[in-house]
Amino acid sequence: MPINRQPSSESIEAVLRRIAEENVKFINLQFTDVVGMVKSVAIPANKLSGAIDHGLWFDGSSIEGFARVAESDMYLVPDLDTFAIIPWERERDVTARVICWVFSPRGDLFPGDPRAVLARAVAEAEALGFTYKTGPELEFFLLRTDEAGRVTPLAHDQAGYFDYSTDLASDVRKEMVNVLQEMGINVEASHHEVAAGQHEIDFEYDDALRSADNSVTFKYTLKAIAQRHNLHATFMPKPFMGMNGSGMHVHQSFMDREGRNLFADANDEYGLSEIARHFIAGQLAHARGMSAVLAPLVNSYKRLVPGFEAPVFISWARINRSSLVRVPRIPAGKLRTTRLELRCPDPSCNPYLAFAVMLKAGLDGIKRRLPLPEPVEENLYAFDPSDLAQRQIGSLPGSLGEALDELRRDEVIQDALGAHVFERFLEAKTMEWNDYKAYVSRWEIDRYLEEF
Repeated sequence: MPINRQPSSESIEAVLRRIAEENVKFINLQFTDVVGMVKSVAIPANKLSGAIDHGLWFDGSSIEGFARVAESDMYLVPDLDTFAIIPWERERDVTARVICWVFSPRGDLFPGDPRAVLARAVAEAEALGFTYKTGPELEFFLLRTDEAGRVTPLAHDQAGYFDYSTDLASDVRKEMVNVLQEMGINVEASHHEVAAGQHEIDFEYDDALRSADNSVTFKYTLKAIAQRHNLHATFMPKPFMGMNGSGMHVHQSFMDREGRNLFADANDEYGLSEIARHFIAGQLAHARGMSAVLAPLVNSYKRLVPGFEAPVFISWARINRSSLVRVPRIPAGKLRTTRLELRCPDPSCNPYLAFAVMLKAGLDGIKRRLPLPEPVEENLYAFDPSDLAQRQIGSLPGSLGEALDELRRDEVIQDALGAHVFERFLEAKTMEWNDYKAYVSRWEIDRYLEEF
């Protein structure tokens, strides 16, 4: 996709006019590091024109996975399509945010910018005639904080899936929805999730890059609103033992330039086109290789265990929610809504990298015309190892360490990330895994200290 390095004069005028009308004092220029943490530098609003014209230089050597000291100079270029007033900063020193592209001194997109990684994958799909659409569903927990600001280990409510409740969380969710809408994110629904204190807010399906931007904005927005109510919003995949973890199921489809859904075929039993079937086959083939990107924490693999609705086995189906890829039913005559749901990602992932590897895995299936195995509609958690072997059903990695080993073996996923991001991501996550391996947990103390 073409990068809007120099926005149109109309776009610039519209943004500057809004800055004047809203009395904006500061602009946060935002981007993410390799692991998905939001980085930001604030400039006075009257300096935005200069940032548009020649960028804002910064030292990338201190940013996780960006650059080493010898190659640290780079600059930010605002993407004015992402301009938004920050609602909770309206009361004093009105502040807006703009998501930026990261450029090298040579004027090239910096290969370590996760947003550029996704843009590159999207451009490849568009060259083949595919517009990649995604709709992530991010689950999260709302937890209490005590007077000292410490998060307590117990969730603050006892409601369940889709329960109607009148506790504090119900009002907080409404405020979150209102603020997201003010930020330009079109919310479709919000509800209580399965576990106590667990929630979900779904926003509109969109082009993958905008959807990834919205996912990043979503997380820090919800954290800010929760904090205003003395609550803590966490997107940790598995914060509590014995309770459901938080996932980020991602709905996906391809549209052509005329807006037709390329995953749809009314004559197919599952309503899937040949393109969709190859796309699923590609994602199944690379499920293990992309796991470290989609589930990037040590804690992610505490969620990916049988019994808590998270997928573990590499299969696809329609009604089986234990499968990795699900094909949701669509209303009669609504082929345009045909989509695939990948259920293994969790909300701790960097959405730019996650969507990039998901797309490249699917494209690999299309290019190689990979055959799609038969769907498995039975409950896979009831299968024993011999059943799984007979059906040739593999499983996701059982730990971050195993997932990193699979990433080292998968050249398609490495290519999706690019050499720079692959090396830096692998380095950061290997350090995380090694730190975990050396850590002695409370469970080990309780289990072994007196016995041995």
